[in-house]
Amino acid sequence: VLLLGTMLWAPWRVLHGAPLAELSGDQDFQLFLHKNLEFTRKIKGDVAALQHIVCHAFQLCEEQELLLVRQDLGIVQAPLEQCHSRTFQAEACFSQIRDGLRAYHSSLAAVLELLPGHTGLVETLQLDAANLSSNIQQQMEDLGLATVTYPAEGRGPLPSFSSRFHQQVGGFFILANFQRFLETAYRALRHLARL
Repeated sequence: VLLLGTMLWAPWRVLHGAPLAELSGDQDFQLFLHKNLEFTRKIKGDVAALQHIVCHAFQLCEEQELLLVRQDLGIVQAPLEQCHSRTFQAEACFSQIRDGLRAYHSSLAAVLELLPGHTGLVETLQLDAANLSSNIQQQMEDLGLATVTYPAEGRGPLPSFSSRFHQQVGGFFILANFQRFLETAYRALRHLARL
């Protein structure tokens, strides 16, 4: 059991060399991490609620069934490779989380069009994504961390959907991608809180 525990934990051991190790005892930094872990969990719950709505309203529930349509839509996952790479750097991870939140804030406009009856929830999600992005930006500035801006990797204006079905599938994948993004961001913040 001890060996198994060590093997499962081993990929994260490399992260102890991250430049934030000296901040691990900083109470303000820990408070920031814990508050934003809760905030991220809340946002994940709101995304899950919207996914549930899309599933029931349009019978779009399984990603595997829609992969061929996805290829035509040009919807990409915001990158977070800096948050789980072997060369983890806190500045790069925070920058990618911040940039990804900004991208999803914009792409939620397509979900807003798709679900006009749930405007309040979608707008709350947009506001929360913007606030979490601002929290991370502010914390980076407070810690004196370099802010890195990553190229937009195909993120630009929202894709134009050629049909109502494509719009529905597009909304489905925006939410699915956002949920995966939030799960990775949550794991990265949780890891930093444990350093």
